[in-house]
Amino acid sequence: MSVKPAILITSEADLDHLLDEFGRYARDYDVLGAASVSEATQIVERMAAGGQPVALLVVDSRLTGVGQVDGYQVMHTLRTLVPTARRLVTSRWENFLEDSKTLRPAVAKGKIDVVALTPRGPRDEEYHSGVIDLLNDWNAMATPEVDSIQLVTPRVDALTRSLREFMFRAGIPGRTYDPESEVGAAVLAQAAAQGLATDDFPLLKVFSTDVIVRPRSVRELSTALYGRPDQIDVDDVVDVVIVGAGPAGLAAAVYASSEGLSAVALEAETIGGQAGTSSMIRNYLGFPRGISGMRLAQRARTQAIRFGTRFVTGWPATGLTLGTAGSPHTVHTDGGDLRARSVVVAAGVDYQRLGVEAIDDLVGNGVNYGAAMTMARDVEGADVIVVGGGNSAGQAAVHLSRFARSVTIVVRRPDLSATMSRYLIDEITYNPVIEVLGNHRVVDGGAEDGQLAWVDLEDVTSGERQRREIRGLFLLLGAKVHCDWLPAQVARDDKGFILTGRSIPWEAWGGPVPPETLATSAPGVFAVGDIRSGSMKRVASATGEGASVVPLIHAWLNARPVA
Repeated sequence: MSVKPAILITSEADLDHLLDEFGRYARDYDVLGAASVSEATQIVERMAAGGQPVALLVVDSRLTGVGQVDGYQVMHTLRTLVPTARRLVTSRWENFLEDSKTLRPAVAKGKIDVVALTPRGPRDEEYHSGVIDLLNDWNAMATPEVDSIQLVTPRVDALTRSLREFMFRAGIPGRTYDPESEVGAAVLAQAAAQGLATDDFPLLKVFSTDVIVRPRSVRELSTALYGRPDQIDVDDVVDVVIVGAGPAGLAAAVYASSEGLSAVALEAETIGGQAGTSSMIRNYLGFPRGISGMRLAQRARTQAIRFGTRFVTGWPATGLTLGTAGSPHTVHTDGGDLRARSVVVAAGVDYQRLGVEAIDDLVGNGVNYGAAMTMARDVEGADVIVVGGGNSAGQAAVHLSRFARSVTIVVRRPDLSATMSRYLIDEITYNPVIEVLGNHRVVDGGAEDGQLAWVDLEDVTSGERQRREIRGLFLLLGAKVHCDWLPAQVARDDKGFILTGRSIPWEAWGGPVPPETLATSAPGVFAVGDIRSGSMKRVASATGEGASVVPLIHAWLNARPVA
């Protein structure tokens, strides 16, 4: 039986009250109390030594001997011992006005996760909604108690890591088992009964069935779970096909289907796009405690499905044939075609390649393009490097700092000030695990036993090189678009981003006035989000564009009814 993760409450005046309030979590968590900082430290040290995970630290804002409104300093001490634990400072109502002067800036700098008013009575669900958010956040990276997919393999290779990353981002709880374990042996027996070789890994048991699959790619796993595009039960012609299910595409799906349009969302990889890899988005409207990109994407997907959107994942668009004389457009994939009266291109962008062959040869074996959330535990206690100066790189660094011994952010610019949000810079500055190395780039790398072992860094001003021994390299290097599948009628800028509205050359307007803001040069084809030339490359702006395109779709469909 697994050890319960702990919730540790540190308070003097309100300890009994808080232990009573947290009694609702006692079934699933070991709820412990400490009346002093020293006692809390001893408890955490004992749990860390014994291997008991700590999910949540709850600290009273005022503790004797620590100084008034210095609960966050206590939190810093405890979190050093258990860096993955989530952190809540609780403040009495009568103290909150004074406490908030210090605690709110501490939240902004990432010193603590949440400040909450201590409950004054039963069923203070606003307080406990914050607790649940923190426990959800912690559990997303913990080993799931119940698995929907059982992945059996004797080794964790690049394919296994990519499958685990897909399952995590898809919100599917899964665990990896050794073939000699009890679960692994049972899966192998079922595979043998199906006539599958039991020495060819990885093998997966899907959901609560006896179906065993042996995927050789993320697409094969996605197909086993969700099917091919030509297997999806859709009308012969739908109102809109949305290519891409990142924030922009998801918003378009929610608003289009909620307003009665038949919609299909086609996603090349995993729901959420680049934003889905973000460990914690703290500046998204309506989520004051922050939300992970994965959870935001899954909530939006569920919302869109509720209104009728159908999703196809793992199948990128390979072409677009524009309709003529009232005929529908056709979006092509290797798994079948989709026909639609309108098309929204929300395919987003990929991270640029580093261009160092020795590094690219190790992708999946210590080198990752993107945040690769599930890789964080694989680098526990190790040194890692994050390359990139945008918000995604900052969020990845903060998340990795909970597991790695050290995290170095490498950027070509002198610092992060020109490319990263201030709240993230403050959080990184405060975090003792993270170092920012400006004016540097990665120029070489090497492996031991097939895994990344070192990289060479070059000073871009002096040319001087240094070698770093690391176990993880996370590359988040700006935007690269893939629009080769679009026809020439869709105008693009010199970097490949899609032109819309007044950005379209006047000779492609098709009339005396420019197309609508989110309309492309191809009638009935729209573009939203990061793939659109001139977009802000932010989650909030992408969702805004996804919502804003729906009235334009309505206007297009109303003006050009299909017989």
